[in-house]
Amino acid sequence: MMKEYKDFEIEEMASALKDGAVLAFPTDTVYGVGSVYGDLDALKRLKSIKRRPEEKPIPMMCASLDQVKDIVVLSDMAKALAKAFLPGAMTLIVKITDNVDRAFTNGKDTIALRIPDAPILLKIIEAAGQPLMVSSANLSGEPAALSKEQAMAMLPALDGILDGACREGVASTIVDCTGEKAVILRQGPIPAEEIEAVLA
Repeated sequence: MMKEYKDFEIEEMASALKDGAVLAFPTDTVYGVGSVYGDLDALKRLKSIKRRPEEKPIPMMCASLDQVKDIVVLSDMAKALAKAFLPGAMTLIVKITDNVDRAFTNGKDTIALRIPDAPILLKIIEAAGQPLMVSSANLSGEPAALSKEQAMAMLPALDGILDGACREGVASTIVDCTGEKAVILRQGPIPAEEIEAVLA
C-alpha cells in the first residue's frame, strides 16, 4: 500500500527512507524517486520499480556539498559550477572517492550529483542523514512524471509519495566535470551561455 505524505511529515519520510523505503517526491525540475545512499537492497528495488536497465547508474541528491565530502572529489570547475548554480537545476558528473562501494555506481568511478532547489526535499535528505540515490519518477524510457498522479500511475509499487509541485517541468542540465573542460551532456533549464560565463 502506497503511503501518501504531506510536506510537514519530514521526519516520517526520512525515517521510512532510513528503513529502506523507495519514495517519490517533487523536485525543482520533475518528480523524483529515491532511496537512501548506503542501502543496496533499496537501490535494487528502486531500479526494479522503474524497470531501469541495470547498466544505467542512478544519480545522487545531497542536501549540501558537506554531506558528500567523503563520497565525491570536486575539481575546481565542479566547485565553481556548484557555487554558481546549486541548489538548482544542474547535475554535475564528478569522480567518486575510493571509499565508495562501486555497486552504487554500476562499477563506474563517477557519479551524477545534484542539490535540488526544493526546500522540503532538502530537509528530508538532511533528516535522513545520508544523500539519496534519485532518478526521475517514470518507467525507464517514458517521460518523467510532473505530478503525484502521474508518478503513482507509472510506479504503483512505490512505498510512499509526497504531494507537491515541480517548478521547471524539465529535467536538469547535466555537465560532465571529469575532464579538462566542462561538457554539457544534456541541455536543461540552465543554458550553456550561463555555464560558459561562470567558467570563463
